[in-house]
Amino acid sequence: MATLKPFKGLRPPAELAKELASKPYDVLNSDEAREEAKGNPFSLLHIIKPEIDLPTSTDIHAQPVYDKAKENFELFKNKGWLKADAQDLLYIYAQTMNGKTQYGIVGCAGVDDYLNGIIKKHELTRKDKEEDRMKHVRITNANMEPVFFTYPAVPEIDKIVSHFVQSNKPVYDFVATDGVGHHFWVIDNQEICKKVAGLFEKVPFTYVADGHHRTAAAALVGNEKRLNNPNHTGKEEYNYFLAVHFPDNQLSIIDYNRVVKDLNGLSDAAFLQKLESVFTIESKGKDVYKPDSLHNFGLYLDGIWYSMTAKQGTYNDADPIGVLDVTILSRLVLDEILGINDLRTSTRIDFVGGIRGLGELKRRVDTGEMKAAFALYPVSMKQLINIADSGNIMPPKTTWFEPKLRSGLVVHTLD
Repeated sequence: MATLKPFKGLRPPAELAKELASKPYDVLNSDEAREEAKGNPFSLLHIIKPEIDLPTSTDIHAQPVYDKAKENFELFKNKGWLKADAQDLLYIYAQTMNGKTQYGIVGCAGVDDYLNGIIKKHELTRKDKEEDRMKHVRITNANMEPVFFTYPAVPEIDKIVSHFVQSNKPVYDFVATDGVGHHFWVIDNQEICKKVAGLFEKVPFTYVADGHHRTAAAALVGNEKRLNNPNHTGKEEYNYFLAVHFPDNQLSIIDYNRVVKDLNGLSDAAFLQKLESVFTIESKGKDVYKPDSLHNFGLYLDGIWYSMTAKQGTYNDADPIGVLDVTILSRLVLDEILGINDLRTSTRIDFVGGIRGLGELKRRVDTGEMKAAFALYPVSMKQLINIADSGNIMPPKTTWFEPKLRSGLVVHTLD
């Protein structure tokens, strides 16, 4: 059964929350982070992207970068920009985008849950990216950013959360520059915290929605600490790490699309002809075409949008990986026709999150940067959970969750 542990959160004063909260470390490059934090000494980016306070020529994986993270973290605590709560608590973090609000419970997940498969994942991680975040966790001795988990909805937990947010004002309530609303409550009632944590023990599994590298890093550093502690008891704070848990019925996954630089030597007509052997192709003219069902794709080529529907017999709905549209497109088009065999390393393909809209696909083709674009129907939460439950791994760049969690509303220290 899954672990949800209250903890003494390190949080900003209410008047600083909007300025301190930042986008996650992995959605901004160094230049974007510098621009985002420009003129704002309170931004958590000074800790999670500390290279912004060093010369631009600095290697982002050099030791001085991690040292700067520790220095800035100590500064934030000394200045009172991050203050510890007096007792172990749970929190509620809600986000509002496009009129829809999703409510997550902030608490600690268990390192043992990760090691024992109670926390399930659907993506592969890269060792270099794991090690980068592990160094950051080691030197700050904290989980500076939460990971984004989902779990099978529990109606009784939903009722408790709903009643609490209706009965209490959020301690933080602001709209970020991207238009997303962020709302945060402190559950300062010990009985409610105990009740929610107890109900969570009935949750069989939790699932990493977003933040596979942060999850791995947090769990692996926790395990390191226990192995290096001859007096380890299992109750130490390093046995847990920071996560926001959202019920699966409140989340949706948006499309994750592809653009390619060339047609592998084929003319437009020859390419379309090859597609017609495995897809039903219908021209939609110049109007943007958005896929409306599984196994239906949008293609943008030479100023024209097409509907592409995979023909029966070209996929296996009984195969949790083979049924995915990313798999169908990769196998039938990218691999067999375009010769793009490795999505992780090929320089002939790029990926565009659906949050940018299909207009971004059109723009990148119209500018000549890319030759063709493919719009995909989004993966469902049911598909994600089925794949994680079956022990399978999704192909690269399959899921895109939005809105992203803001980092800095609460921090978990490991001592």
